[in-house]
Amino acid sequence: MGTLSEAAAEHYREHGYYAPIRVMPASEAEGIRRRLEAHEAAHGALKGSMRHKGHLLFTWLDGLIRHPSILDAVEGVVGPDILCWSSTFFIKEPYDPAFVSWHQDSTYWGLDPADIVTAWVALSESTPENGAMRVIPGTQKLAQVAHRDTFAADNLLTRGQEIEVDVDGSKAVMLSLQPGEMSLHHVRLIHGSDPNPSAKRRIGFAIRYLPTHVRQIEGTRDSATLVRGIDRFGNFERETSPERDLSEAAVALHAHVMGDQQKVLMKNAPTSAIR
Repeated sequence: MGTLSEAAAEHYREHGYYAPIRVMPASEAEGIRRRLEAHEAAHGALKGSMRHKGHLLFTWLDGLIRHPSILDAVEGVVGPDILCWSSTFFIKEPYDPAFVSWHQDSTYWGLDPADIVTAWVALSESTPENGAMRVIPGTQKLAQVAHRDTFAADNLLTRGQEIEVDVDGSKAVMLSLQPGEMSLHHVRLIHGSDPNPSAKRRIGFAIRYLPTHVRQIEGTRDSATLVRGIDRFGNFERETSPERDLSEAAVALHAHVMGDQQKVLMKNAPTSAIR
């Protein structure tokens, strides 16, 4: 489960994505969803920085970024020495106007080289009916494309960034996933998703993995979690796992790390627009 065939790895190299990949039984994904929804019931929806790098706050997300089947597939495209740089919940509620504009993940990350993959893990159904991700095959071969910031209220991206040039949506491929499946996509692949007009909640957890030779070039020393292999480069400060959910130490580390990452993601953004 999770290991990529040579044909799958070649599809990823040629088209910039591969899906679906079964990485866990549906029952296991549903168990993680129950942990999320138990937290939401007790504390409210995850908002702001809580949506990001949750693996530093919750033991069950720390376990998810280290899931052997996920890492087996990721290793097939980035090699055996793997860092988790970030993770983000992308949740669309029923009848939700939230969307993700056409963009490249690499736009504001400050990471070089672009040997970075996102594992998008479905904790619910993700289908055309509830706003699944769409990708433009082959666009990972492009250089970094210019984006504009919109800071649109319903855009799930940090800066509401969108590609400045027209994107031919007729070439898009829909990545439908069932709970426990995931997709892989390259950091330069153009992708986005529409709102959720259905009665079904859509829950995805995007994990950003990179080989240990990648570095942060925006001036701020960055941090990451070593999840497999050996870090021979030391380009990132080492993050530690939470001993228990929302422990005092975990909350403090998360606040420190997110403050550093915010400086990178929001570099040169208008102060009045930062949210």
